[in-house]
Amino acid sequence: MDQLVFALLNGTIYGLLLFMVSAGLTLIFGMMGVLNFAHASFYMLGAYFAYTLEPLIGFWLALVVSPLLVMGLGILVERFILRRVHAHGHAHELLVTFGLAVVIAEVIKMVYGNFPVEYRVPPELSFAAFTLSGLDYPFYRIFMGAVAVAMFIAIYLLLTRTRVGIVVRSAIYRPQTVEALGHNVPLVFMSVFGIGAAMAGLAGAVAGAFYTTNPNMALELGVIVFVVVVVGGLGSMGGAMAASLLIGITNSLAVGSDFRMADLLSVFGLGDWAEGVGGLLTINLSSLAATLPFFIMLLVLVLRPSGLMGEKE
Repeated sequence: MDQLVFALLNGTIYGLLLFMVSAGLTLIFGMMGVLNFAHASFYMLGAYFAYTLEPLIGFWLALVVSPLLVMGLGILVERFILRRVHAHGHAHELLVTFGLAVVIAEVIKMVYGNFPVEYRVPPELSFAAFTLSGLDYPFYRIFMGAVAVAMFIAIYLLLTRTRVGIVVRSAIYRPQTVEALGHNVPLVFMSVFGIGAAMAGLAGAVAGAFYTTNPNMALELGVIVFVVVVVGGLGSMGGAMAASLLIGITNSLAVGSDFRMADLLSVFGLGDWAEGVGGLLTINLSSLAATLPFFIMLLVLVLRPSGLMGEKE
């Protein structure tokens, strides 16, 4: 039972981390129609900026300054790169952001080396939140989840309870009307892109201290983030949260499971046949954990192509 509790907690925290990264990508796509391949690179930059700033200004200030630096970089990318290719269609945007992701990864390797850096949880947060069956659960995991929940609440209130949110949501569907009312739509787009980058930067600054901060962290998380966005529904913030938790919890439960398809078939008296056939039927579910997000995406696209909470055409 305790193992199940730990698995559910780990899956929930991992899912919330996925939301922190995918929320910015969802916001950018919903606003601008841009699937930014370099979004996970902003997550990586947030971790490296925090690692660099922590010895100079401390951990807490680094958590504030790092996302702001990433936001500034995101604004520059939108203003001087994406805006120039936006008129040429999605293919150009995808190619440009893919190239940008490669450039950022190579610059990180040139500056910090092609190996993990010593970015660690600060001593004041390095303690157990509680203990079950003699196993300590790190408080920092709870802290990461709390930051993600706070981010979700802040985004929700901003988009639904403020004048800024009204302008942003209106610019998604009726940019010409919003511009006719006197609002600077390109400035709104640029601000949204910067905020989306800052979300990813905050996720990197928070998660980089707990997980490994290395030049491959964007590649490791980037594919899963796109799966989250597709499963949740392109442009849906609530869908991003639901998909993140679904994928995080499913993956965590699968990693700690010793379940095999042969075990299920044995209930129907087909266990010996499954063992004889072998193949996928006798492989532990934990061995297939890395492929489960893609299976979920495939299933969702077949049953509901618009995603869990995406709007139907």
